Amino acid sequence: MLSVEHARWGQTPEDLRRLAMSAPHRRTRERFLALYDITQADRGATQVAMRTGRHPQTVMGWLHAYNTHGPDALAYRRTGGRPPFVPASRPASARSFVMPNARPPTRL
Repeated sequence: MLSVEHARWGQTPEDLRRLAMSAPHRRTRERFLALYDITQADRGATQVAMRTGRHPQTVMGWLHAYNTHGPDALAYRRTGGRPPFVPASRPASARSFVMPNARPPTRL
């Protein structure tokens, strides 16, 4: 059974839980909570995957990434898909811009 090598990175299971609670993105929180859950009561990655509705290989991938590269490997990074229409870095006035001559949609 695979185990979380938290001591290798100078962490405790409680540190994993704390990182999960303070993570800015929900996917990062999910990954740290899965690792925390694995450390509790000798649960395996497969059991945690079944409890969370994830594929066992997904959870094992998180576990391998953490054991190999540390906590930074679990941080969510946008890797694809269409870019946002207006980036979040733009001022709020640009995000709420409405075309001055735009007509409201008509109902059918």
